[in-house]
Amino acid sequence: MLDRSRWPDTREWHRPLLLVAAVTAPFVVISLAALLLDGRELVGAPIWLKPFKFAVSIVIYALTWAWLYAYLPRTRLVRWSTTIIAAMLAIEYVIIVGQVVRGRQSHFNVATALDAALWATMATSIVVLWLANLVVAGYLLRRKVGGPPLTWAVRAGAVISLFGAAVAFLMTRPTAAQRASFSDGTFAGIIGGHSVGVTDGGPIMPVTGWSTTAGDLRIAHFVGLHALQALPLVAVLLALLAGRVAVLRAEEVRSRLVVVASGGYAALTLLTLWQALRGQPVTSLDGLTLAAFAVLVVLVAAAAVAVLATSRLDRERERPAVR
Repeated sequence: MLDRSRWPDTREWHRPLLLVAAVTAPFVVISLAALLLDGRELVGAPIWLKPFKFAVSIVIYALTWAWLYAYLPRTRLVRWSTTIIAAMLAIEYVIIVGQVVRGRQSHFNVATALDAALWATMATSIVVLWLANLVVAGYLLRRKVGGPPLTWAVRAGAVISLFGAAVAFLMTRPTAAQRASFSDGTFAGIIGGHSVGVTDGGPIMPVTGWSTTAGDLRIAHFVGLHALQALPLVAVLLALLAGRVAVLRAEEVRSRLVVVASGGYAALTLLTLWQALRGQPVTSLDGLTLAAFAVLVVLVAAAAVAVLATSRLDRERERPAVR
């Protein structure tokens, strides 16, 4: 059951982050329309696909931290860190859209002086954004967010999200082919990439744009980054189900289930990273990856069943004996 008295007033949400979400939100529609009207492609994908995906992600991310800010202490470090998050998100998205308008690749592009400067600015903003997230996540780990189930979901989500964001740093490393091109005179102006085993720009999945021919680091990045939304949603869903399912009415039971879900989500993030680093596309998983995923599903399901079974046994022991 959701206790609305524990939720903060929207007036306590972080204003700069709300502003970033509000300004970015129209670009979800704008970039979607551009996808239909502009047939250009860049690195093997529709040129407006990246602005669309980033707009959706930034709006969700900014709103999440704007909400969580209401639970944080009003120290100068917290205020500055959350404002820095807003500023870095804005800088990153402005560069992405600006490069699309120019018909140029935004990420990893050092082909010209301007491209290199923009990529350096974006790369710096990503590092600063991660460090600011680390600061506010550290404060968040010591705060209560609603009841215990939601608190544990937010804490786990913040940690996993930091890891997911850090996966992006792996994409900035030059590939073997790029390193070789530095000395043989074939350097094409790109350092880094999200595909493992092939050059970016091959066949991709619709909507996500993930590679269908090689490992793609963006999957683990996406999965981990949005743990901060997925796990609190699990806690909220359990609270809604508590009105219909008696065993879920105890916050302790829901907290344990959230911990199980958090462990499973963290393992899934690691699994997608392991799969990508092995150069394996998500559309063609081998037997080893499928077996690991099956084991993960079984372990999570078994842990959830154990939590529910233990709760029922505890409730039966607490019932007075009938004479």
